[in-house]
Parts: sequence; structure tokens; C-alpha cells
Amino acid sequence: MLEAFSTFLFQTGFVLLPQNPQNLLMIAVGLGLISLAVIKEYEPLLLIPIGFGMIMGNIPFGGASPDDPEGVIHLLYYGVKHEIYPALIFLGLGAMTDFSAMLSQPRLIFLGAAAQVGIFATYWGALALGFSPQEAGAIGIIGGADGPTTIFITSALAPELLPAVAVAAYSYMALVPIIQPPIVRALTTRKERLIKMKPPREVGRTEKILFPIIGFIVCTLVAPKATTLLGMLFFGNLLKESGVTERLAVTARTAFIDSVTIILGICVGAGASADRFLRAESLKIFALGMLAFCVATATGVLFAKLMNRFSKDPINPIIGAAGVSAVPMAARVALTTAQKEDPTNFLIMHAMGPNVAGVIGSAVAAGVLLSILG
Repeated sequence: MLEAFSTFLFQTGFVLLPQNPQNLLMIAVGLGLISLAVIKEYEPLLLIPIGFGMIMGNIPFGGASPDDPEGVIHLLYYGVKHEIYPALIFLGLGAMTDFSAMLSQPRLIFLGAAAQVGIFATYWGALALGFSPQEAGAIGIIGGADGPTTIFITSALAPELLPAVAVAAYSYMALVPIIQPPIVRALTTRKERLIKMKPPREVGRTEKILFPIIGFIVCTLVAPKATTLLGMLFFGNLLKESGVTERLAVTARTAFIDSVTIILGICVGAGASADRFLRAESLKIFALGMLAFCVATATGVLFAKLMNRFSKDPINPIIGAAGVSAVPMAARVALTTAQKEDPTNFLIMHAMGPNVAGVIGSAVAAGVLLSILG
């Protein structure tokens, strides 16, 4: 009896964790992500599942690692490795997204495209740091500020980097309210930040129905490798805008996307076990991820300033920062940044234009990278 108790005792986490300080560190990181979500309310729907999954995956012999073939997480992780969850999330995202702000002002599409420069700038930066082209492509996509797209392309190009790349992408998405405002203020004058834009025109129902069909065909002809992601995004939007599949649209944008988000978050967190995550390249990935977000924000703002040189109707360059596809957080950050200068300046509908364009842009950029590197 005493021997059995002794065997049990030495197999508990209280004994094993002190012998594995790396796991303790990752548990602390998971607690940090949960704290950011609860205290600061930064992307709680993402950071709480990821943070808790990170704690689960770092309990020694807990069986919650994707590497444990007997564990439930190993089975659930199949959807991460084979890009199932990102595609399903894009279906729900499409059913949630209103493209009216972009359709009413098509010129704002260019701001969403400009922000994707962060992806390719980071790609070249990763190559310079010694990563392979496939690894550099996976790291570069962090600049799109789109977690599902990041997982989709990393699973295809560099699955060994998935824990670090996914955690970096979602962490920086949560930190958009901290990262973007200083860059916006540094690149704009107060006069520019005070610009009030004309109200957008009303978009008709026919336009809204035709857009997901035409948009899908055009985008996938440009980047066929993005067919799955874009197909799910535009299909979800068609469910929403058709007016005859409301039950399906409501399901896709509520219970369905919530369920997939929970599973994806837990799996991403559990995948960040100490042996997978605590590597020298992880620090490089986090540094490159920060570069990606900064470059994407800066290029969006600077391109808006460039457009103002040729536009009769001025654009507030703050909305250029919303070209990253962190929807709708980047648009909300643009609104709050503008209202610090003028509380009566409501930029949210204008900012949503480049914001939703950025969702499409990051998926197209992922398709281009897959075509070149896959």
C-alpha cells in the first residue's frame, strides 16, 4: 500500500512540475493570456481558450498534448493540422460580415490591399533571419492579422512552427489597441486625424447578393489556392445576404462559429507545449510578428495619405490602419483614435471598409504564398 502511494505521489504534477521548469513557464504564459482577456478584455473569445489550452497542454503526463496519441486533444488537433477549423471559422465570419461599408466606397479596398504589404515585408525579414521560404511564408502571414488564415497556411507550409506562429498571431491581434495608435499618431498630423469623411452611400440588396458570388470568382481566379477559405467566407456571406437562408446564417454566425472557436483555441493552446514552443526560433517569430503588424499598420496609413493627394473627397488616414483583418477590433481602434482628437468624428463605418477588405486581402495573399511556396 505504501509503495502504491509512493508511486502515485511521484507521478503527480506537484512533484513533476518543479522538475520541468519549462512547463511552469508555459503555464505562466497561459495565465498571462487569460489575464489579458479578463482584465483588459483583449480578444477574450480567443485568448481564454488559448490560455487555458496552454495550461492543459503543459501539465506533465496530462494527456492533453497533441503529441499524445491516446488523448482527446490529439484527435481534435486533426482539424488544425488539416486546415478544417480555419475554413469553418471563415464560414461563420462570412455570415457575420457586412460588406456594405466596402461596397459603398470601393476605393477603400486599396487600403485593405496596402496593409498586406506587412505580410511580404515580414516574409523577406524571415528569409534574412535564416528561415526557409516555406517557414518565412508561414511567419509572414502573421501580418495579415488573421488567426484562421495564419493557421491555414502554417499547417500547409510549416506545421512544425504552428504553435509559435498561431500564438504570436492571436496575441498580436489582441494587442491591436496597444500597437496601432502610437504608429497612427506618429505618421499623421492632427489636421489629418481631424478629417471628417462624407457619409457612405446606401448599398442595395442586389449588390449585396451579387458581391459574394462575383467576389469569390474574381478572387479565386487570382489565387486558386485560397478557394477553400474564400469559398467559405463568401458562402457564409451569401447565406446572410440572400434573405432566404436566415436560419443557416444565424446558426453559422452564432453557435457554429462559437463551437469551432472554442475547439480551435483549446487546440492551439495545447499545441504550445514547452518542448514545441520554447525554441530559439520562437523568439524570432514573435519579433517578426511584431514587425508584421507594425509594417501593415504603417503601410495602410501611408497609402491613405497618398490617396489623399489624388482624391477630391479626403480620407482620414487613421482608417488605413484598419486594413489589417482583425475584424472588427481594428475598426474600433480607428474610431477611438479619431475620437480622442474629435469626439464627434464617427469613423467606424468608414473604417469597416478597409477592415473587411483586409479579410479578403489576407486570404488572397495566403493563396499567392501557397501557389508560390506550396
